[in-house]
Amino acid sequence: MRATGGAARVHILAVALGAALCVLPALRPGAGTPWTTLGMLAGLYLVCELPGRCPFFGSSVPISAGSFFPLLLAAAFLLPPPAAALVAIPGSLVGRVEKPPATARRIWRAGQLPVTVWAASSVHSLLGGPAALGGPGPGRLPDLPYALLPACAAALAFSLVLAFLDGSILAAAEQLPLRRAWSGLLPRSLGPHLVHGLAGLMMAILWNSSYGPLAALFVLLPMYISCWVFAQYHREHAAHRATIRALVQAVDIKDTYTRGHSERVGHASVLIAQELGMAQERIEVLRFAGILHDVGKLGVPTRVLRKDGPLTPEERRVIELHPEYGHEIVRGIGFLGEARAAILHHHERLDGSGYPYGLTGRGIPEFARVVAVADAFDAMTSTRSYRPGRPVPVAMEELKRCAGTQFDPQMVRALARGLERNGWSGAATAVTADEVRVPLPRGAAGDGGEAGDVGAGAVRGPVRPQSPDGLDSGLPR
Repeated sequence: MRATGGAARVHILAVALGAALCVLPALRPGAGTPWTTLGMLAGLYLVCELPGRCPFFGSSVPISAGSFFPLLLAAAFLLPPPAAALVAIPGSLVGRVEKPPATARRIWRAGQLPVTVWAASSVHSLLGGPAALGGPGPGRLPDLPYALLPACAAALAFSLVLAFLDGSILAAAEQLPLRRAWSGLLPRSLGPHLVHGLAGLMMAILWNSSYGPLAALFVLLPMYISCWVFAQYHREHAAHRATIRALVQAVDIKDTYTRGHSERVGHASVLIAQELGMAQERIEVLRFAGILHDVGKLGVPTRVLRKDGPLTPEERRVIELHPEYGHEIVRGIGFLGEARAAILHHHERLDGSGYPYGLTGRGIPEFARVVAVADAFDAMTSTRSYRPGRPVPVAMEELKRCAGTQFDPQMVRALARGLERNGWSGAATAVTADEVRVPLPRGAAGDGGEAGDVGAGAVRGPVRPQSPDGLDSGLPR
């Protein structure tokens, strides 16, 4: 929530009131609430949430209530709906909140989770779930596999209500359309919640067995550890993305003529990789390669990158060092893997006339051959200040013309299939130094170059405006 506006405040209070109505029957005299079990589960949930606020642990523990949903679902299976709803309140009020407004977020969680647990427990009770859990006495074994049915139905209800409430608060706080606010919430959460439901069922069965509540903790512990590992994994990936974003922003600031180019090359590289059937892990690394392929421009003098007019031979040699500069910049970033070779070799050509090392054919790393095609395609289809972008079909024809000499034909065919399947949203994007389009007449330097000119030193005359590095072909520099 950016701010707790009027609509959001009303919505939070309405859900909090709904939570109060859910738990009220458990507080009435003579309700028969199993306070011992309720207190143990509520205390356990509270203890699980507290480490997130402890400075000693910092951000190394899961802070989301989702880390402990198996415990809440176990409460839904073990307790009547009003008592189960009460279990969620203490932990929700003290749990760690990362973004302001903290008070509003805690009140929201203390309303949302009790309502959700109440719904799950109600469904479980309606389907005879409590009787199917068994008990400590002789002959009171759990009724398996039937016990799976009410547990999965309860987990489904849990997921539905939680997704509904999550979407509703997004709509109220961010003024999003309801359809957009709810989009994707249930599909993303249903699978994990079903797993949490099965873990909660195991906890409930052990809790009711002769082994008692202590045995149930052996289910919670591995779940918590797995959540912690998963959280660490996501933090590591977030750090990777932040590193890459910082490098790309630095390049865009230095070479404003190609703003946004890196992200589109990454996208086009992914299209090619998907058509080649690459594993998902390699696709992600290849996307990094496409995004960072020009990071070596940070080592090129700005006056050369932004020069108007043809480059001198010495300046051209400086430009052609940017793949090696880029490789040096990312050499120590271990998670980039094969992407480092793509950054170094994305200007190599199959016929050996590329740079920096003049590699030929299959001697050029696969990632570099992918990025070379993606780089050329986006450069041709992007409008820049020194020439208009070409239509996608024209760019593809040019790539096909140069396939076998400059580009790997397999990569060109893969890009063609990917564009047929997914289209190209970046084709009409204007990427200019001053955010204006400067159309050139036919035959001007920025319009007349072809793919085969890249890296070959083909400059068709001192016609202005020129590309900032003097490579007038309209393909990647």
